Amino acid sequence: MLAMLCLLWSCTVSKSARTQRNIFSGTWTLDNISYENNPGNFQAVLFDDARDICFEGSEWFFRDNNSTGRYTIASGTLCQGGDRRFRWSVVEPQQNYSSQLQFKFIDEKYKDISGGKGYRFNISSLTEQNMVLRSNANVDGEVVTLVYEFSRK
Repeated sequence: MLAMLCLLWSCTVSKSARTQRNIFSGTWTLDNISYENNPGNFQAVLFDDARDICFEGSEWFFRDNNSTGRYTIASGTLCQGGDRRFRWSVVEPQQNYSSQLQFKFIDEKYKDISGGKGYRFNISSLTEQNMVLRSNANVDGEVVTLVYEFSRK
C-alpha cells in the first residue's frame, strides 16, 4: 500500500504545472518568430518540419485533458500546409531555469512518430491571452535564441 502511495505521489503534477497546463489549453496563433543574441538575418527550419516563415500565423491547439495538440500551417509557395499532431507537457522548473513546454510528434492514433525525439521551449511568459516561448539554437558556434510570440485565438 505504501509503495502504491509513493508511486501515485511521484506521478502527480505540481499545482504550478497544472495551472500552466490549464492556461495552455485552447487555441493560439503564433504571431511572430524573432531571433536574439546574434545579429544578422536567419532562415531556420523549425522542428525538422518547415521554414520559420511558414509558422508565422500558424494555429496551435493544446488539449490539457489528454496532453495532445496540433499545429496547422497554411499552404503556400514555401510551405507544405496541414496539421501536425503532437503530445505535450509542462516540465517543472529545475534549479535556475523556468518551466518548459515540451512536445513530440504523434500520429492520429497517438503513437510516437519521431522515435522519441522531442522539442523544448522555456516559458518566458504565459497569461490567459499571450505567451512567449524561447528556445536556443547553435549557429556557427554561437547561441541564437528563437522567440515565439503567441496570442489566444
